[in-house]
Amino acid sequence: MEEIILNLTNGALDNLNYGWIILFMAIESSFIPFPSEVVMIPAAYMASETGEMSFPMIILCGTLGALIGAMINYFLAYSLGRPIVYAFANSRFGHMCLIDAEKVEKAEKYFDERGAISTLIGRMIPAIRQLISIPAGLAKMNLVPFILYTCIGAGIWNCILVGIGYVFHSTMPKQELIDTIAHYSHIIGAAAIVIAIAIIAYLVYKGLKK
Repeated sequence: MEEIILNLTNGALDNLNYGWIILFMAIESSFIPFPSEVVMIPAAYMASETGEMSFPMIILCGTLGALIGAMINYFLAYSLGRPIVYAFANSRFGHMCLIDAEKVEKAEKYFDERGAISTLIGRMIPAIRQLISIPAGLAKMNLVPFILYTCIGAGIWNCILVGIGYVFHSTMPKQELIDTIAHYSHIIGAAAIVIAIAIIAYLVYKGLKK
């Protein structure tokens, strides 16, 4: 897996543009396994390096891509229903996509316990973030709040990854970045999650205080 991430990161640094960011993040946000760290961090690094892309546009494109992928999961679950979704999760192709019935059930339980807001918070939790749109579709969640919460959650996540890419540019050369993402992708993801939780906790605190 580390070698795959290494090749993806190296390719991303050489070829990324806004269109590829949207495409890759749509894939990452759908049922196909693809680490967002491999897209957003190198994009921010290259924006700092060359100035050919801007940070706001990278975040916007990443969030748009995440929404597209989430909508794919949402409408598939909405139209196909629970039996077919679980049959896919238990199929060989589903396992190739790193999906199984246990993961779908976990995402569905998370959604049932927290309601619509889980489509925001769940965007920043491993093993939940790519699948949280499926229980939203199964529950036939209203489309407007689904889009709103998905964009907010994905936007926060992308801002954090872009911030990490910006910091990396000032602290390490390109090859070291590639090696770091490949070797420590799980740690980078965990750090991003901690930051995301802190941001959400602060926003909730301010909202309750107000």
